[in-house]
Amino acid sequence: MSTIDNKIQQLKDLGIYRELPINQGPCDAIINFNGKDIINLSSNNYLGFANHPRLKKAAKEAIDKYGVGAGAVRTIVGNMDIHEKLDDVIAKFKHEEAATVFQAGFLCNSGAIQAITDKDDLIISDELNHASIIDGVRLSKAARAVYKHSDMADLEKILIEKRNQYKDVLIITDGVFSMDGDIAKLPEIVKLAKKYKAMTYVDDAHGSGVLGKSGRGTVDHFGLNGQVDFIIGTLSKAIGVVGGYVCGSKSSRDWLLHRGRPLLFSTAMMPAAVAAIIEAFKMLEESSEYTDKLWENAKYFKDELVKKGFDIGKSQTPITPIMVGDEAKTMRFSKELLNRGVYVSGIVFPTVPVGLGRVRCMVSALHTKEMLKKAVEIMYLTAKEMDIVQ
Repeated sequence: MSTIDNKIQQLKDLGIYRELPINQGPCDAIINFNGKDIINLSSNNYLGFANHPRLKKAAKEAIDKYGVGAGAVRTIVGNMDIHEKLDDVIAKFKHEEAATVFQAGFLCNSGAIQAITDKDDLIISDELNHASIIDGVRLSKAARAVYKHSDMADLEKILIEKRNQYKDVLIITDGVFSMDGDIAKLPEIVKLAKKYKAMTYVDDAHGSGVLGKSGRGTVDHFGLNGQVDFIIGTLSKAIGVVGGYVCGSKSSRDWLLHRGRPLLFSTAMMPAAVAAIIEAFKMLEESSEYTDKLWENAKYFKDELVKKGFDIGKSQTPITPIMVGDEAKTMRFSKELLNRGVYVSGIVFPTVPVGLGRVRCMVSALHTKEMLKKAVEIMYLTAKEMDIVQ
């Protein structure tokens, strides 16, 4: 254990050691840390569904009917009718043939990538793809290549050089990149995939519930429904609960139910969570008010930050980084903001490259403009004191 102790001490010496914050209530726009109300700008709860009365009611009713646990994996007796209903609800919402729900978004990538590729195949991945994609690729027997972030010329160069050496090629990209908030060049990726007879795989964790009609995601945002082979989404961010899903063809669903290891070796999702998720999709079908409010708040917040001289990078979505650079300064900035009533998490290496530390702000539909204005003022005064802005 001395090796681990030494590594922890190194984090402390570098000023990037962190202690887990403890929220003493629901995840909301205002959270309670140690008896103090804090403006929450660090949650993925984009639409405010995590504590919504309709979702809580649906979850409670499901517990009464199904109990608190599924009792087994989906391939044994853990596959309840409510699980099958959720798969159908998601497929219909996403305008895709079929969907398969996993217990976590991370497990979608861990389970799907290794199931759909083999030793004679090639995976081509964007260099800024999420950690779960990287881990999923590592679990596959396929060869791998990485293209420069959103660089279509580099992607095509790899396809030209390598396509004929492999049976199948899978191009993987995030839909929305979680650290910078930019959107993948999906139309160009799909075009290249068709040209070189490759499959496409989009992890839309931060696009689901955010982009597209009523939050149908990045694929819908670009009008590419039915043209992407595998669409991965999360049920723990905009949907506000837990889990993830893979959308695609009916045959891909059948294959995942036979070879998706997290489905085969981990108990199925809790019925209460499934019921709450179904209610969330029902709400998205009924109205675009939640996504509309999210974008209204995001635009207001970004405009206010830019007016104050903050560098918000190349964000195109509600994910809004404030670039700081130095890792230790980034963590001090985050800590001082928390002391002053605003919670934004510091993001440093290895999550982002060395020298590109930032605090990542996550606006939601729950915030009021008064909250956001107050948060920006606190950020500005703190940043001025720390020479982050002039």
